Amino acid sequence: MAIFGYARVSTREQNLERQLVQLREFVPDERYIITDKASGKDFDRRGYNSLVGTDEVAPRLQEGDLLVITSLDRLGRNYTEIKDQWNYITKTLKADIKVIEIPFLDTTSTNGNLDKLFIAELTLQILSYVSEKERINIRTRQRQGIDAMPVVDGKKVSMKTQRASGRPAKTYPDNWDDVYKRLTNGDITATKAMDILGLKRTTFYQLLHKYRNE
Repeated sequence: MAIFGYARVSTREQNLERQLVQLREFVPDERYIITDKASGKDFDRRGYNSLVGTDEVAPRLQEGDLLVITSLDRLGRNYTEIKDQWNYITKTLKADIKVIEIPFLDTTSTNGNLDKLFIAELTLQILSYVSEKERINIRTRQRQGIDAMPVVDGKKVSMKTQRASGRPAKTYPDNWDDVYKRLTNGDITATKAMDILGLKRTTFYQLLHKYRNE
């Protein structure tokens, strides 16, 4: 049986050392610790793919081997990816997985015990869901923070740094109210309104949606 470790960080600026310190306690041969230092986008991860295999490359993980990871999200970015990779490794490759930070998720400890297998599977699904939910919440909070920024000279400005953030906020043309009234009265079409306002279709409908929800 071979024992592999896998560590990943999302950007090249982040440090792998914390994960490596944890993995060294469980992986006897450091040559078997595989790392990736890039985004998990589209699962294009050279190190990880060398472990689990691709259409062109046979997996290094073999039946009976053990893969040690520090946390569940090393397997994927969301519930579906984590679940798919877990099932692929444990059921297709027939290798074991140990998650250091979650002792329940250690398939070597089940030894075929159905109760333990059930608990591990249930824990996996719950934690995968929680992990994905937290990512969604983070993106929502970021979006809410940007939306709450004051607009100065057509740009969103951070209240903390006083610097402009992102693209300039779209503003209504001076004749917007008049054109909007004619549009809602049925006097002109949306295409004609865009022409009068000098707006592209996408910008026009973004402003229209914003105006109707203010």
